[in-house]
Amino acid sequence: MVRKDARTYTSSARYQRLSQEDDGFVDAQFKAGPKRIPWRAIRYAILLFTAGTLLLVVGSLLVTGYFDEKYADRTWPVIILGALMFIPGAYHSYIAYYAFKGYEGFSFDDIPCYDDD
Repeated sequence: MVRKDARTYTSSARYQRLSQEDDGFVDAQFKAGPKRIPWRAIRYAILLFTAGTLLLVVGSLLVTGYFDEKYADRTWPVIILGALMFIPGAYHSYIAYYAFKGYEGFSFDDIPCYDDD
């Protein structure tokens, strides 16, 4: 096996000196890239919003006595779980709706992206 020394490799790359007036910035680095819509995160938000609303409705029906008294011990856990699901789901669905409509101040960048791309 023949071992080549690092000095024997030649490169076809051409280099040129940077001007002294160059500040190291390129105009392209300040341009915004294409907007990606985080569809998976929006689906999760809608799922949380729907499930949270359903649990809050069921919890409210348990509090008012619409269901049998034997289910009264499940009232507060259902309401708390419903609130924990409803609040972030409603918030991110709200942002996604207004960003989709193009309102100023709303962007898909405000929604956390769960894609591992």
